Amino acid sequence: MGRMNWISLLNLQGLAARWRTAISEGATAVEDRMELARLEWAEHRRRMALLALLLVVFGTLAVVALLLLSAAVLVQFWDTPQRALVAWILAGVWCAACGGVLVALVSLARRSRNAFALTRRELAQDWHVIKEQL
Repeated sequence: MGRMNWISLLNLQGLAARWRTAISEGATAVEDRMELARLEWAEHRRRMALLALLLVVFGTLAVVALLLLSAAVLVQFWDTPQRALVAWILAGVWCAACGGVLVALVSLARRSRNAFALTRRELAQDWHVIKEQL
């Protein structure tokens, strides 16, 4: 009596080959996604470091310049009856400047939510493909 080849009969060789191919493609896709995430993280980190540096430099220079400008305006109007009005106007300008900076910070915070957009899109597409295949 001859031995029956169950592996060939049940076509397990083809199934095993398909699984090996799928696992290999999945591993390659994961590597690609990880590389994309690494590249985007490096770009995001570089952009945030540059932004922080520029923010500190600009903030320092702006405060010095505006304080000197405020002092110059107050000195100009010191011996006039408009001295109090000028002081209040300067205070209002400073408050408006603070409001402008706050708006810019909120805007930047909202835009930074879009970090890793390419990686998220790729992962969403991968998930959609996986769900279709199931």
